[in-house]
Amino acid sequence: MLIGFTNGFLIVISTHPKEIGQELFQSKTHRDVLNDISISFTLSKAASIGDNCVKLYDLKDLQDTYAIINLEVESGSLHKLEWSGDGQLLSVATNKGEVFTYLTRLPVLGDTFRTSCAYLTSLLEVTIIDLTRPDNPTSFSVVTEPVFIALGQHHFAVGMNNRVWIYSLTETKSSEPLLEREYLGTVAEMYMNADYAAVLFEKKIQLHMIEGDSDNDRDSRLFPDKDTDIDDDITCCSLTNEFLIFGTQRGNIHYFFIEDWKFVNEYRHTCTIAKMFPDHSGTKLVFLDEKMDGYSYNPVNDELYKLPELPNKVSGVIWDSHQSDSHVLVVYNEEVVVTYTTHRDIVTGEQVQCAGETKLPYGYRPLIMYNGELKCQTQSGKLVNLALTSHAYFSNLNDLTPEEIYIYQSQLIDAFHNACMLKRYTEAWKLAELLNHTEHWLHLGKTLLNHLEVQLAMRVYRRIGDAAIVLSLQGLQHIEDRKLVAGHMALLCDQFEYSQQLFLESSQPLKALEMRRDLLQWNQALQLAKSLAPEQIPFVSKEYAQQLEFTGDWANALIHYEKGITKIHDEHDNTCKGGIARMSIRMGDIRRGVNLALELTNRLLCKECATILEAIKQFPEAAMLYEKGNSYDKAAQVYMKARNWSKVAEILPHITSPKIYIQYAKNREHEGKFKEAANAYEAGKDYDSVIRINLDNLKNPKEAVRIVQETQSVEGARVVAKFFQNLGDYASAIQFLVVSKCNAEAFTLAEEHNQMAQYADIIGDDATPEDYIAIAKHYESQGKPLQCGNFFFKAGDYAKALHYLIRVPPNDVDAALDIAIEAVGKAHKDSLTHQLIDYLM
Repeated sequence: MLIGFTNGFLIVISTHPKEIGQELFQSKTHRDVLNDISISFTLSKAASIGDNCVKLYDLKDLQDTYAIINLEVESGSLHKLEWSGDGQLLSVATNKGEVFTYLTRLPVLGDTFRTSCAYLTSLLEVTIIDLTRPDNPTSFSVVTEPVFIALGQHHFAVGMNNRVWIYSLTETKSSEPLLEREYLGTVAEMYMNADYAAVLFEKKIQLHMIEGDSDNDRDSRLFPDKDTDIDDDITCCSLTNEFLIFGTQRGNIHYFFIEDWKFVNEYRHTCTIAKMFPDHSGTKLVFLDEKMDGYSYNPVNDELYKLPELPNKVSGVIWDSHQSDSHVLVVYNEEVVVTYTTHRDIVTGEQVQCAGETKLPYGYRPLIMYNGELKCQTQSGKLVNLALTSHAYFSNLNDLTPEEIYIYQSQLIDAFHNACMLKRYTEAWKLAELLNHTEHWLHLGKTLLNHLEVQLAMRVYRRIGDAAIVLSLQGLQHIEDRKLVAGHMALLCDQFEYSQQLFLESSQPLKALEMRRDLLQWNQALQLAKSLAPEQIPFVSKEYAQQLEFTGDWANALIHYEKGITKIHDEHDNTCKGGIARMSIRMGDIRRGVNLALELTNRLLCKECATILEAIKQFPEAAMLYEKGNSYDKAAQVYMKARNWSKVAEILPHITSPKIYIQYAKNREHEGKFKEAANAYEAGKDYDSVIRINLDNLKNPKEAVRIVQETQSVEGARVVAKFFQNLGDYASAIQFLVVSKCNAEAFTLAEEHNQMAQYADIIGDDATPEDYIAIAKHYESQGKPLQCGNFFFKAGDYAKALHYLIRVPPNDVDAALDIAIEAVGKAHKDSLTHQLIDYLM
């Protein structure tokens, strides 16, 4: 309850049952006198008069006086104050009989056409502004206070009841209308384009040319009429440059193509169409039904999507007028503005997403949206910008400091996701750079793939360093078929079902078959091949069979290999026959498999089949196929498993593995075939066994000696030495003991059997000093100074060598002196030199 006192006080008293009578607010609003107060519940405003002025208050905050009107009247003459029912007028009366009426708010009227909007700036003035040239508005005087405004490309109209006044936008200096027109009923809605106007009245539409020849059969048409089968009341309509679109009581949406002057599309909804809002081309339509549910409708394919998070009591829908933002729209009521984006996503198809919600200030009416900026009309007849939360942080990204980026990181992340959703990729790139996280770059890249932005997606994945996707995208740059590009993009996003659908709708439907083959999805590939390319069925069957063979499903692999036979392509058929051979063997049909492998004469196939046969212990067939495949070593091994030594002997010249020769030689030796065993041992480089057989079994020491001499086998030499020792041929035995590096045994044998000279000759100059010393001591014990001194000289003991050399018998003096002189020369000792000189003197 608002109470005013003549001394200038205003008091607010609560009427709530729990606090009834309590004073909530008190203020002295007038200095001397308060004459009257009045409240407009429509505007949520209050007014008071006194002190020759009118003061206005907002009921939400009475402490703040937001407007004061000073009156030039006699002091103390103010008497009464009253609002009109709609709150548009405020009248003040004096006790002198004077009445002052003020316009407190303008009717909020306006209309848009593409980037231009018309709005009421006074009761008899309409202003036109083009948002591409916002600094150049144009005002027009009109003949009457309008109830509605309509704007077209070259005209605008104002009207009330059933009368309309149409003005030309080019006649800015004239206040006279271009023409005046009356309709058969009160005008509910009016829309205009470049040439036509559409007027809704009495549940009918009059479509007529704004300026045209009345004799033209396309000058005017009434909907519904006798030429149409539409027997329904029209509830709403709209007009674009190409289409007249209207909805009916029964839920039908009709598209009338103006150029061809005929209906081109009809859609039946489940209930009455209440309002409709097409984009500027007419190819996208948002409509509200009688349940106040909102839908996005695509007339091209009759796809319908419900708008999520729709606000209550929707007042209107506005599409963004900017060409690059034509997919963005806002839905508003008296309290909020909700931003939506519509697009055809290659993953989910066409969809509508909510991008954000913005609180709408009281008295604001959204009028037009351009490049993300929402222009609102106020009750004072002005246009103001409303900042949308969905477009926050898009304008000042370059001005953010690192500290601000850290503080506002969560807001920047939200802005980044909104930028991706709204297809503002420049801002999304900047935000991704500011956030500097791989997660956001990947999100941006996937969004670009979904929206078929090939060039930008390449930049993003190049930035991430994903070379595989960049290379894939490079092949899509010059493809003009959008469905084909979308199919490849869906494939990159792992959306295989949707990718197949897109490929089938493209100019290259076989790409769907290629995709299924690449994915190894053979059942789907076969189904596609049957419908798209029956000639590809054998090739798909072959690949499917190979996959089944790899997974061990041999029965089905055999079936598909058999289906793969074309009898035309030899190489392909041979591959299939090879598969049939392998699968037949695995399934137990060994004869068929072996015969096919032999028939194809393919070495690799023979080896593969032989491996399978060996695994199932079918050694004869396995060995035969190994032999046919020129795998002689494996063939020999398998023949040995089968105890088929004669076949081993046949292929022995082709064997390269020493182990196989040795294994064969052992068998021959066991069978008593020592000559064959010796040859096999020699081929297997088991020379000790060759020597052993030649000595023990073949009694062929000459061959054994040859082997030892050629191979220098230590063990073989020891065996030969033992053989000669047993025969009493100690010289030969010593020779082979030395070859076998058994010098100590050779020395002992030589010493025992007086063969030291032979031993010394055999070891020659390659023996060790210890060997020479041992020989020297032997000759010392035998009393042979020449030989003793010689071997001390070879051992490097020059003093002892000289000691014995100067004590030789006369007949050995010459030989001893030669050795002694050489020893003294090598010793480089004066004592030895003087000792030799004394001996010579």
